[in-house]
Amino acid sequence: MPATDAGSEAGPLPAADTANVTDLAEIANTEDTLDLRLSDELLALIAQEGAAGPGPGRSPDGVAGTAPAGPYGTTGGDLLGGVADWGPVTTPAGEFRLVPVRLDRDLALIGAWMNDPAVAAYWHLAGPRAATKDHLTARLAGDGRDVPCLGLLDGTPMSYWEIYRADLDPLARYYPARPHDTGVHLLIGGAADRGRGLGGTLLRAVADLALDRCPAAARVVAEPDLRNTPSVAAFLSAGFRFFAEIDLPAKRAALMVRDRSHRHLM
Repeated sequence: MPATDAGSEAGPLPAADTANVTDLAEIANTEDTLDLRLSDELLALIAQEGAAGPGPGRSPDGVAGTAPAGPYGTTGGDLLGGVADWGPVTTPAGEFRLVPVRLDRDLALIGAWMNDPAVAAYWHLAGPRAATKDHLTARLAGDGRDVPCLGLLDGTPMSYWEIYRADLDPLARYYPARPHDTGVHLLIGGAADRGRGLGGTLLRAVADLALDRCPAAARVVAEPDLRNTPSVAAFLSAGFRFFAEIDLPAKRAALMVRDRSHRHLM
């Protein structure tokens, strides 16, 4: 499978979802979802949502702490239930785990992937490593609504992911966002890992992890470039449904949705 793009996932749309889907220009003209500023108190409350008690990487009061030690050990404080604590999970392709990016460890690898022509066509980060560094730094320096990750398959880094709160992202200006919508972007790093169904397998695993670990999230969304048909096909095979075509600043995208209520049927 060619690398899926940045912004990047069947059944009839519920009536509430189809309303005004084609009139997205009016939504795009609003400013209330762009670059939202959250208070420190609200960020602390959101970070604890869904914490039912102690778990891996969590202190007794439910606040994300330090993940298990190891070469990819990380901290898990974010607005997505602690992505560092989501895995591992068993998939048909092997054991898969997301680990939040560390610049000192991961920049060279991710920068090399971004310079693969199949990736660069959609991520637009080819060239000097500084471009990738700036892209990652902006996400790592945020308030926890966007978590860049490596995807490890049987312990080997082979993909790059961005897991983010779509309802707190500028994307929310372009579709009828719901509270706690979780967004996902993916690229498969190595050419040898493309074209054999890994994209769909891993997208399904990550979407299900997001729904399992974030009880407040009712759905996972993605917006692959419409031109990237292998990416759209991978999302469909992962149980996402096509929601709408949307015009984003850099592309025309297919808005894809995996619903909690439909996940066991698709």
